[in-house]
Amino acid sequence: MADVPVIDLAAARSGGVAERRRVAMAIDEACREIGFFAITGHGVPDRLVDDLRRRAHAFFDLPEAEKLRARHPIEGMNRGYHAAGRETLAAANDAAAPPDLKAYFHIGPVDVGDDAYYTSALGRRHFEPNVWPAASPGFEEAATVYYRTMSGLIAFLMRLAALALDVDETFFDDKVDRSIGTMRLNYYPVPAVAPIPGQLRSSAHTDYGGFTILSGEDVPGGLQVRTRAGRWIDVATSPTTFVVNIGDLLMRWTNDRWLSNMHRVVNPPLDGPARPRLSVAFFNHPNYDALIECHLLERHLGVLGIGHAVLEVPVRHADRQVAERVVDVAAGHDHPRVAQQELAHALVEPHRRHDRPPISSW
Repeated sequence: MADVPVIDLAAARSGGVAERRRVAMAIDEACREIGFFAITGHGVPDRLVDDLRRRAHAFFDLPEAEKLRARHPIEGMNRGYHAAGRETLAAANDAAAPPDLKAYFHIGPVDVGDDAYYTSALGRRHFEPNVWPAASPGFEEAATVYYRTMSGLIAFLMRLAALALDVDETFFDDKVDRSIGTMRLNYYPVPAVAPIPGQLRSSAHTDYGGFTILSGEDVPGGLQVRTRAGRWIDVATSPTTFVVNIGDLLMRWTNDRWLSNMHRVVNPPLDGPARPRLSVAFFNHPNYDALIECHLLERHLGVLGIGHAVLEVPVRHADRQVAERVVDVAAGHDHPRVAQQELAHALVEPHRRHDRPPISSW
């Protein structure tokens, strides 16, 4: 697949199971070939997207001292405002790169219950209260509405994912109904000086979790995805045509049938007109107590290809590491492999430092 396909969800939303299956098959092909697809017909009102983007632009236009008032009091906590130059996403894939040229505002779950799932010691680590900017009227309300809307869209996409993987349509329902998903408002300012060699708006990385939903802008210096052939291609983005990709956890959940793909945000041309770029990225992560197991192993064992099968060990989402075992059928031997990413990044996600970022930043 040489480009990112655009998939219209309208028929799946309004039709029956046959229509949902047709859309699910298109999603399956995109996730197997490139790990990205764009969606239209998703039902999210334009005004809801526009309201958050307008208020986010206004926040990032504030003086730096005012924005810093919206930091979390604990250094490195992934809530609130984070200034530019504090993160290098390539580090999550063990690659060296200069700091990314972006600032961001990080938002966690907006609806928190009062039962033990939320109030236990483990629950409190995932449901850390959000920090909101006092100098930005309407920001909290717009972000909260957007977060809830994306949560609903994720639930629908996970049902399509279940159909694509040929399991019961409701398979994922009880695994994402108390999600620890997060949202980032990523702001890429107009470059004041030329970047140093190797420095990008967002260095190359993969995401950690399930589906990511991106609302971007059609301005110079945007998203690129790497094809299986190793070529970087531009991805068309707009505020209301969302770009969706899968993360490492969903790749493992499907026994590597689906691809968690490398992507980056490049710099605008130095000799052309420059504008700041704002992207809103919603990162779905399952419930922290969900069991991540490769229930599809036997079904897809014969179609994984390339001479080997990956045997995923069942693991609770909140466990910090998972051991993988690779059986190299062609070579006739086996050996252990340790996962390159922590499946349950969310256990420490609110407390991660900038040298090991928890999620992608577009």
